[in-house]
Amino acid sequence: MRYEGVVYRPPSEAYSLIIQVTLGCSHNKCTFCDMYKDRSFKIKSLEEVFEDLELSRKYYKYVRRIFLADGDALILKTENLEKILIKIKELFPECERVAVYGTPADILRKSEEDLIKLKNLGLDIIYIGVESGSDEVLKDVKKGVTSEEIIKAGQKVKRTGIKLSATLISGLGGKEKSQLHAVESARVISAINPDYLGILTLMNAPGTEMHEKIANKEITLLNPKEVMVETRELIRNLEVENCVFRSNHASNYAPLAATLGEEKEALLETLDDIIGSDYSFKEEYYRRF
Repeated sequence: MRYEGVVYRPPSEAYSLIIQVTLGCSHNKCTFCDMYKDRSFKIKSLEEVFEDLELSRKYYKYVRRIFLADGDALILKTENLEKILIKIKELFPECERVAVYGTPADILRKSEEDLIKLKNLGLDIIYIGVESGSDEVLKDVKKGVTSEEIIKAGQKVKRTGIKLSATLISGLGGKEKSQLHAVESARVISAINPDYLGILTLMNAPGTEMHEKIANKEITLLNPKEVMVETRELIRNLEVENCVFRSNHASNYAPLAATLGEEKEALLETLDDIIGSDYSFKEEYYRRF
């Protein structure tokens, strides 16, 4: 495959064929993120994408899942996404699902009719980076979106029948805004009721604005146990149904899994056990974004 730069994908897309339809992230201003700082944003031509798909067909006999990268593939014009999905159906009739990252802005720009068209052509899941439900924290990290816009985007996806996987970042508000971050994130996620909820944990990535703020003591990182306390506050305030919750990202200190809300109380008990014990958290050098 012809990949440009480091390719990032959600943990659940580990065994998917990854096709870059964009390079980088169109926003690329979040203070905590160093993922796409090495490249300028670019939308690849349909010819390039089709060539990559055709090349992949020659190499792989069976492809069950395809993930369209990079940071916000949903920014493509609907007609071009339709052409890509049709090409996938032609070349990979065995493919069971196609997934993309989509920013709230990408989702809000598309009509529900457009999203339903994409669903009918095989788009099965959209990953949305919520990061925080607090407008204060969202502004601090230059997310470029409000909590209300995130809710509207998430609810729009849910209405179309496309599965929605939302991501939050533990510790994003630092110790100073940990409670606010947890409670407001629970409010936003509850309003959306995504099919999946994943948690990452803030990394102190060199070269980012967040790294400078931490060095200048403008924000204080949470230690592993404080991350668990914040997570417990998030889960305690969540009101969702049939939402698959995971904290299996490489940045996390401890793996957690539950289906909310039926397993909410069991997850809270697990968190209480971790908080109240000498739990062996993942060492810092094993953590990655």
